[in-house]
Amino acid sequence: MWNGEEVDLDAYFARIGYGGSAAPTLATLSALHRAHTVAIPFENLDVALGRPVPLDVKSIQRKLVGQSRGGYCYEHNTLFAAVVERLGFEVAARGARNRTRGAVLTAVTHALLLVTVEGERWLCDTGFGSQGPLEPVPLRDGAVVEQGGWTFGITSEAEGIHVLSSLRPEGWVGLYSFAPQTLYPADFAVMNHYSSSHPLSKFVGQVVAQRRAPGVRRALVRDELTTVRTDGSSEQVTVPAEELGRVLTEVFGIVLEDDEVVRLGELGPGGSAGA
Repeated sequence: MWNGEEVDLDAYFARIGYGGSAAPTLATLSALHRAHTVAIPFENLDVALGRPVPLDVKSIQRKLVGQSRGGYCYEHNTLFAAVVERLGFEVAARGARNRTRGAVLTAVTHALLLVTVEGERWLCDTGFGSQGPLEPVPLRDGAVVEQGGWTFGITSEAEGIHVLSSLRPEGWVGLYSFAPQTLYPADFAVMNHYSSSHPLSKFVGQVVAQRRAPGVRRALVRDELTTVRTDGSSEQVTVPAEELGRVLTEVFGIVLEDDEVVRLGELGPGGSAGA
């Protein structure tokens, strides 16, 4: 299903700094998930530059593994699905509605994975930017896990809906909800088309780069760089166009050509994306 045979496991392990077991166990899945999310950033820069985003495994691997680049949910989770499939895990995809914007009803545009280990399903999501989990989350109603200072929970709603939430100082905040319907690579292609080209997509016409780690989250949206820590402290700074390349490299580990950085800087603080 996910073309795991096309994955260069040695190159992938080197990219994420992983040297542990490749056995299809929960320990392996958790270690890979954490290493992937810490090492490979979330970013939309090809979309912002007006380029297509191919989702075949070889193209994703060339970008996320072979270059100092990241990607967004379809790229991250397609790559992770291919890797865990190659290792012998049972993996399926789901589509989710983003809930970080409160009561706004969003379309199903986020992609995540469910991986089954010894009969139990685990939510795996290497592609939800800075706010996503560092490790798999058990898909059980009422489950609460702490990961690197961040706390996540799973709740159930009507019609088989599950909700992933994050505990903040103000209380639990929903990240996204997803139905039990299985998605396939062809569904990712349709969702990717909207996210990479529709004028109302939040990824079109503006810079987005994010990274999560134990203890700290960093997010660049347009020209605003926000840092949030588990101790409750946070800061926000404006990144001028002439500093964009340095910030992308030093903060997010993303390396672009000089002309690409100039083009991204020309988008300006307002970008051109819709809500």
